[in-house]
Amino acid sequence: MMKKKAPINRGNIMRHLIEYQLDMVGKRLVDTLDDDKWYFNWTMTRDQHIEFNKYAIRTMKKVFKFNTNKARANLDWFHEQFGLRIKN
Repeated sequence: MMKKKAPINRGNIMRHLIEYQLDMVGKRLVDTLDDDKWYFNWTMTRDQHIEFNKYAIRTMKKVFKFNTNKARANLDWFHEQFGLRIKN
């Protein structure tokens, strides 16, 4: 039987977005345990970054009932804390 994923909510959205971003580059959250410089070593393409931003803004607007500007401001904070570098 497949395990049903918990709905995205205020309590798990940051973890969800981190996992979503890592999944885009073929990594998992547990992989960060083996690479303490993962933030510097792993990168994403500009196209992946744009795709992630669209998803993250849409998700934050839904979960927090943010308007677009508030979602973008929170996404900027997210990128400063957890965002992968862009490499093209």
